[in-house]
Amino acid sequence: MTVETTKLTKKRPFFFRRGPMENIATALIAIGFLMLFQPFALILYTYSLVTLLVGTVMFIIVSKFPE
Repeated sequence: MTVETTKLTKKRPFFFRRGPMENIATALIAIGFLMLFQPFALILYTYSLVTLLVGTVMFIIVSKFPE
């Protein structure tokens, strides 16, 4: 007769997990580059630097989260 112990691990909320948030930050950086290099809408070009900076700062912060 074996006794199985179930390990109770608490999962962090979505916004405190490293993997998904790094993916979101990388997507923001990519969107910022696409906004920067498109020739059609001036409003997208206007906010491209802000989007790039938010994605970069987010990636720097999230990369400090534990695995």
